[in-house]
Amino acid sequence: ANFSEQVVESFPSDISTGIYYGWACVGNGDVHKMVLSIGWNPFYKNIKKSVETHIIHTFKEDFYGEILSIVIIGYIRPEKNFDSLEALISAIQEDIEEAKRQLDLPEHLKLREDNFFNLPEGKIVN
Repeated sequence: ANFSEQVVESFPSDISTGIYYGWACVGNGDVHKMVLSIGWNPFYKNIKKSVETHIIHTFKEDFYGEILSIVIIGYIRPEKNFDSLEALISAIQEDIEEAKRQLDLPEHLKLREDNFFNLPEGKIVN
């Protein structure tokens, strides 16, 4: 789930590029573990900074146009380039496993229930 350019530009400029972990919620749905990439994705040679959320959950259908709420809990590693697509995929899998381990810690699990994820009905929040 990628954030729009407008949202990316509104992120604090002092957040380092790299891979993070935390919690994500689509609309008023369930809260799931996530991995977040902030940066330029050097493997794909992006010229615009992006913020891409990988929600660790399989959804039954697309959720384009829904509100995506995230809470960033921790940092996994800096952004880097890879020699091959296979190496990139392997790193992503390692990032997912690290996020799962970290988010199972009691101090991180409790944030899953935070009121931040309870959107008021009919309200659009940026």
